[in-house]
Amino acid sequence: MGNLQTELVDRVRSYDPGAVSLVRRAYQFSMKAHGSQLRSSGDPYFAHPVEVAGILADMKLDGASIATALLHDVVEDTLATLDDVERDFGAEVAKLVDGVTKLSQLEMPEGAKPQAENWRKLFLAMSNDIRVLLVKLADRLHNMQTLAAHKDPEKRRRIAQETMDIYAPLAERIGMQDLKEQLEDLAFAQVNPDARESVLQRLRYLRKSSGDVLGRITAQLRHTLYEAGIDADVQGREKRPWSIFQKMQRDAISFEQLSDIVAFRIIVATREECYRALGVVHGAFQMVPARFKDYISTPKPNGYRSIHTTVIGPEKHRIEVQIRSKDMHREAEFGVAAHWTYKQSVDAVDGTQYRWVRELLEILDHSSPEEFLENTKLEMFQDQVFCFSPGGRLIALPRGATPVDFAYAVHTDIGDTTVGAKVNGRIVPLRTRLKNGDQVEIIRSEAQTPSPSWESFVVTGRARAAIRRFRAKQERGEYERLGKAMVRSAFAEVGHEEIKDDAVAVALKTLRQKSVEDLYVAVGDGHLAARAVVEAVLPGEAARAKEARKAAAAAEAAAGDDKAAEAKPDGKAEPKVDSGGKALRKGPGKAGDQAIPIRGLIPGMAVHFGTCCHPLPGDRIVGIVSAGKGITIHTIDCESLEAFAESPERWIDVSWEAAAKAQEIHTARIRTVLANVPGSLATLCSVIARNNGNISNLTITDRNPEFFEMRVDVEVRDLKHLTNIIAALRIDPAIASVERLRG
Repeated sequence: MGNLQTELVDRVRSYDPGAVSLVRRAYQFSMKAHGSQLRSSGDPYFAHPVEVAGILADMKLDGASIATALLHDVVEDTLATLDDVERDFGAEVAKLVDGVTKLSQLEMPEGAKPQAENWRKLFLAMSNDIRVLLVKLADRLHNMQTLAAHKDPEKRRRIAQETMDIYAPLAERIGMQDLKEQLEDLAFAQVNPDARESVLQRLRYLRKSSGDVLGRITAQLRHTLYEAGIDADVQGREKRPWSIFQKMQRDAISFEQLSDIVAFRIIVATREECYRALGVVHGAFQMVPARFKDYISTPKPNGYRSIHTTVIGPEKHRIEVQIRSKDMHREAEFGVAAHWTYKQSVDAVDGTQYRWVRELLEILDHSSPEEFLENTKLEMFQDQVFCFSPGGRLIALPRGATPVDFAYAVHTDIGDTTVGAKVNGRIVPLRTRLKNGDQVEIIRSEAQTPSPSWESFVVTGRARAAIRRFRAKQERGEYERLGKAMVRSAFAEVGHEEIKDDAVAVALKTLRQKSVEDLYVAVGDGHLAARAVVEAVLPGEAARAKEARKAAAAAEAAAGDDKAAEAKPDGKAEPKVDSGGKALRKGPGKAGDQAIPIRGLIPGMAVHFGTCCHPLPGDRIVGIVSAGKGITIHTIDCESLEAFAESPERWIDVSWEAAAKAQEIHTARIRTVLANVPGSLATLCSVIARNNGNISNLTITDRNPEFFEMRVDVEVRDLKHLTNIIAALRIDPAIASVERLRG
């Protein structure tokens, strides 16, 4: 171990002599703490923290980071405590060790659910000191390099997938491109070894058939630049197998169709020479259109700066060329780690570079851990587009982002109040996908609130989390309103018209609810029956009321049948019918004074309208309670109700509120048969429009030479509005028949 210590200390001394004493002490402390512990490979465990420290020393990180690498496992895997670390090495190192330890706690067996608190600690630690993540990434890199020591192939696959999903994207986010590519390729070897070997075989064949093509093209580029008076370091390299495989999948092309398997870097002294070198390359070789990106004038969010271009280069090879200065190259390779090379604080970095850490914290505060992983993986893997506000502010977004994503990226309040958008001066739909260089102006209204439909097209985690947060808040409010009405109705059924929240509160402990509001929400979303609340507050009342209702219903039914039989010659009772002439289906409940008004509740949250019968204000309706979904409203004659005949506890009396809101729109479905003549479809549309209806969907269900049948969804206010539209359609000669469609 002595040689390892000497080698590590010498590497640190070469760039930070003042850190040597701290590194030596950390080395000795860690070696003593780990003692004779062995890794699964049989190697001394202490070799691992030394290798991790060596990876960070290659990045020229400060002494505190090297010491943290040496100590990063002592708290978790030995008898040493965090207090011991703080006593011997100070608060800075102890804080870093604690942060890395918390990151290690996130690595759990497959199938276990990550705890939101652990994720919160992870990103808090990262936001407080990014060196925590640097140590963890170096730790993960060495673990991946020695992953073959694990005998369980499923465990290897799980660790590799976690590396691909979480750690490689995080490395990219802090600008550590080389580390990211190493992690991806090591993970690729475990996740899909056959595909990786196939790519490697083709690369070997390419090298054999083409000879030293990298060397020849590198020499040609260097000579071209030298003749133009530019002193440049030109480097050529093959892309890594994972990068090649990913491009083949993304573009749906074969290996033979790839034209940029090799990439070349031109490294010059200054920013100005970058643009001079670009001019020389474009002057000497034919540029490939739409393959030019200037990340110097517009850096990536992680701080990456370089010029990318693709040209038909020497020997007619299509090659990708990256042009950057020495400082840009250092930052491209080491990302945030490059800022310690010259004793720069991470605080000196442009604050926008790490704004994403704070945004991840905001997303996590309002997402489940599973949603958080989904959102962040989606966001971190996607390419970027760069858009501008009217004031010239640059906003970087994932590819496929929309104006809604842009609005939320500027500020949550702007996203919440978005009603429209202009892209390059033209009003566009909110689901429009933005392109590089678009200028986006958000149109706002303080009366606007986020639409749940936005979630179907936004791509950023921040936007999705904000929409879900609003929806969850609205949903809870709706469930509370509905649940309160249901509880009031249940108490009214047993003769208690006025029930106070204080009376309901006595049942909280029995029903395992924390507050009266939580109780109402549980009733509204279907997880708790309103009658259970009555039983908990007034034991026995619900059962007595149920018996009384059954007796009354039986007596009413008998009286009604006798009266109907007297009125008919054959003595049989006439069935009751609705306004459309259909027999009413008897449900377990009967609408009355306790019916719950559902007008005003937001559709799609606590209340849902059945798509089987499309109920409208004016229809007789009944509600079916579903756990976790609230109430689904059906017309009283809907055939779907038969499925709930054996579940009377799920039926609930509902009614349309008398004070209808004119702006509320409902969807009705009609079936119509049109003559197959010119203009008949136009007639259908114009009649509906003249009667203030709006067609939301139209499907042709059958056709023949004389007629065609259509199913039409029409947005209307209520049953009367629909009846007027149907009447207007029936009098037009081009329309053979029209009827309201059920089911």
